[in-house]
Parts: sequence; structure tokens; C-alpha cells
Amino acid sequence: MPHKVDIHVGQKLRQRRWLIGMTQQKLAELVGVKFQQIQKYETGANRVSASRLWDISEALEVPAAHFFEGMEGIDDRTNDNSQDGATKAPADLLNDKEAMDLVRSYYAIPEHQRRRLFELARVLSDVA
Repeated sequence: MPHKVDIHVGQKLRQRRWLIGMTQQKLAELVGVKFQQIQKYETGANRVSASRLWDISEALEVPAAHFFEGMEGIDDRTNDNSQDGATKAPADLLNDKEAMDLVRSYYAIPEHQRRRLFELARVLSDVA
């Protein structure tokens, strides 16, 4: 059974890879492993060594510490989707591929248009 830390690191790896639009194959080539190994890292089935994590962090252009962010609450996670019930976002939003695709697409929009889109989304969500 995978350790919670390995699962967390794998999730952060997958999230970052999706966010920048990199395939498992491309990441594998950059760090010198097979794409199946990247799959195993992402699920937590295999632990990532320190040196491999360093290589992955360079390939994904984040500090190695990025993969450990959010560890403080790893045992305290609940299924409550919001603090006050105001939002209806999934509890594990960053593991939702559609949500990650939306975030990646959002940041691909030029900044001035992105701000207008953000304001439109806020207006629409207030109406709903």
C-alpha cells in the first residue's frame, strides 16, 4: 500500500505536469526513465528518489519543495467541500482533469482578456 507522502508527491507531480501541458512521455524523456515509471510516481505506487525528484523539479520548472507543499494537512483532509457551504467545488479539485484543463486554458489567455473573463465568471457565479 502506497505511503500518504508518496501519494501526495505523485499528485503534485501530476498536477504540475498537467498544468504546463507536458505528457508523461515528454517528462520521462527529460528525466531519463520510461513513461510507465512516471505513471507509477504519479499514483504513489513507486517512491521518487531524492535525485530523481530533483531532476523532475528541474524538468517541470518548480523547486523540489513544491512537491511537499500542502503536507501539513495531509491527515486532516475531510470530505467537506467548503468552509461555509458557499461553494460547490469538488473536495479534490486539483485532481480533477477537467478543472486542471480549465486552469491551463485560463492562463493561456492574454492577461487583459483573462481579467475580463474572470469578472464575467464572478458575475455568472453570483447569479447562479
